[in-house]
Amino acid sequence: MLRHCWILTLVYLGLQFVHVFADEFFDENLYIRSLNDGKVYTHFQFKTLLEDAVPRLPNSLSQKDEPLGQILREYAVTELHLSLNAGKWDYRTWGYPNGSSVGNGAELWVWMGEDETHKFDARWQGVRNALAGLFCASLGELNERRTTSPTYAFQPTGDIPSGNESKILNAVTSLSTSLDVPHRLAYASHPSEHICTENLTPFIKLLPCKAYSGIAALLNPHRLFDADWHGMSIQALWNAEKGIEIELSVQAVFDPVRLHGRKDRSWSFSHLFGKNIQGQCSVARDSRIEVDLPSSPFTLTPPPITNEVAQYNVNTIQEPLDVVLKYSDETSFVYPTEIKSSIPLSIERSHSGTSQAKGRMHVTIKNMQNFSQLVTYLETPPWIIKFYLHTLTIRVNDEEELRNDILQFINYIPTESNKPTLFESILLLPPQSTVHMTIDFDKTFLRYTEHPPDAQRGWDLPSALLIPLPSNVSNQVLPRMYTKTLLIDLATPDFSMPYNVITMTGALMAMLFGNIFNLLTREFVAVSLDK
Repeated sequence: MLRHCWILTLVYLGLQFVHVFADEFFDENLYIRSLNDGKVYTHFQFKTLLEDAVPRLPNSLSQKDEPLGQILREYAVTELHLSLNAGKWDYRTWGYPNGSSVGNGAELWVWMGEDETHKFDARWQGVRNALAGLFCASLGELNERRTTSPTYAFQPTGDIPSGNESKILNAVTSLSTSLDVPHRLAYASHPSEHICTENLTPFIKLLPCKAYSGIAALLNPHRLFDADWHGMSIQALWNAEKGIEIELSVQAVFDPVRLHGRKDRSWSFSHLFGKNIQGQCSVARDSRIEVDLPSSPFTLTPPPITNEVAQYNVNTIQEPLDVVLKYSDETSFVYPTEIKSSIPLSIERSHSGTSQAKGRMHVTIKNMQNFSQLVTYLETPPWIIKFYLHTLTIRVNDEEELRNDILQFINYIPTESNKPTLFESILLLPPQSTVHMTIDFDKTFLRYTEHPPDAQRGWDLPSALLIPLPSNVSNQVLPRMYTKTLLIDLATPDFSMPYNVITMTGALMAMLFGNIFNLLTREFVAVSLDK
């Protein structure tokens, strides 16, 4: 009888695990939009949902996501965001992207719980190194010299586990895992680390159908890395009502006029990607292609299943799918010389100064809305830049008077011990205004061993961020915006000096050694001369 009770108990627990962890869904989506300058924006999105799964729980992720799941489990990561991009996103011409992480270079930020047994900094280092090995990227460079913890800029996009989830896990799994722990943010960026083929290959291996079928079959690296702008991102987060969500995405901006060698903007899958879709991915629950229709006259083949936003269901195709959009009355496309911006906010950043010891940062933020807008401005320059907070000035439009009421909050942590500066501020932008902000900085003199390769080129400063905050006037949620990276010229030593010293020393030593050796080894004999 006791044996039967044990068997029933094990069966019950097994059913609980099946109920908690067996429901897994995979969806894929491709969004295509024609841009104002004749280019084409594409966004590949691959989502995996693990229903009722909870972070920090062993074996909570499936075998399909095992490489990434091992990292999330090993270092108890609650939320992870990684992006690798090449190029500068042109907000003024292209508008907002579907995926907001479009900063140039590598960007990584995670939310992890702090516990007493495992130090946060050691786990953060482990996450960086593990992701570097998984995606063949130099993410190990995102060390303490580039790591900060902003207060407002990167809030969790998912949910943070609380004590309720901990009680459920203890009841179901008999684990004494405490999830009710304080969480902490770690953020780092590396503007010089760009995406390449060796990063895309392990990315594709994480997909259930790889690049053999479904929408992922269009991920052709030869065409993708020839785009005007391209990038990929990975995010893992927890939703209390759904479970763990893992999203892999690829974004690119193509120029069909340049790719085809033709004069019109017409495009097709075979022209943009060099491939078409041969068949559906059998694992995908939903596989759709959405084409945002342009305002100019066009023809779209094959006919979509909807009209407002053209949609194609890849799961129902019976033959290879090659979507073709052809502009009817266009024989030659002329690139526009001026494009009116449609976004409500814009930001530009630059620096001035001819000295290799000092400089000034200039930030211009425009609010084209008819109401005030609260924004968070984040700057995380490396330790080579030292801001002088007392030189911070804020002006509105062309006014000479300083406006101290614009600055609502500031979080400033100056650089120390080779750590980056954290400059985080909340600004209140007046309606229909242009805000000018300046701050002076010093450039650090480095040892010759601290300079990067090609030191004469200078140092890349990571992008600054502008994060619009929710407004009571408008329900529209605006994505964060990235500025372009900056190149800082530092004082560099004469790297040829060691060569010159070695050459001169070698020549002197050879000359001295030759003379001394000659004197020591030569035999002097007295010779008498006959008269």
